[in-house]
Amino acid sequence: MQGKKFISPGAWFSMNYPSDWNEFEDGEGSFLFYNPDVWSGNFRISAFKGKAGYGKEAIRQELKENDSASLVKVGALECAYSKEMFQEEGTYYTSHVWITGIDDIAFECSFTVPKGGTVQEAEEVIATLEIRKEGQKYPAELIPVRLSEIYQINEGYEWTVSTVKQELKKDFQGTEDDLEKLQQMIDNGKIGPKKKDEWLAIGITICTILANEVDGMEWKTLIDGNREAPVLQYKNGIIDPMKLTWSRIKAGESCNVIETYKSALTAD
Repeated sequence: MQGKKFISPGAWFSMNYPSDWNEFEDGEGSFLFYNPDVWSGNFRISAFKGKAGYGKEAIRQELKENDSASLVKVGALECAYSKEMFQEEGTYYTSHVWITGIDDIAFECSFTVPKGGTVQEAEEVIATLEIRKEGQKYPAELIPVRLSEIYQINEGYEWTVSTVKQELKKDFQGTEDDLEKLQQMIDNGKIGPKKKDEWLAIGITICTILANEVDGMEWKTLIDGNREAPVLQYKNGIIDPMKLTWSRIKAGESCNVIETYKSALTAD
């Protein structure tokens, strides 16, 4: 299946989903996807880790406990499948549920559609499910920015905005003009050399200004070993907020925000 790739936080599993779907906020431990422009259904997925064989055991357990569940095959995966109809504000919906598993991970997938709606999209997604094994080295990957990294971007930027207002008594609009305010805050010694989170927030803010000012900048999530972080993709390369600031401070270098901004612009 072509489309977008999702790698779960913690890199437990990966799946592909349609290019016109986006990730949306859901309950803790559950990931929600749907097409925001032409709604065809809500796809939710949760993953649970257990001992060896837990995935197959989850299927057996569902078949045993749920009388309406039947064993089906989706791609190469065996699934315990069931469906339930419900009504909301006068409209009937069907919630299709698949319990499946691979090795020590069990998955609960659901696709809620208008009554009579097709489940083909959901089955195509489920068929792409793969687990990522602990201790195995995977190549670094860029995937569409996940909600978890969007939260990190927003938190970093909001910290910077509030700190500039508090320390300098100045507004912060997220434009190139604000770079001097960032430098002033750094020069004032507000951020100590061991404050990794604060330096990362400055890097994220520089990238946010880049994304605001330059066409073609796009936030992505970088999955590289244990590191899962927001980066900007631009032309043929990536701009890493951590490398803009914290990596330099950690190495004992200074941080010139305007030079850093300009060098990021010219990077290919």
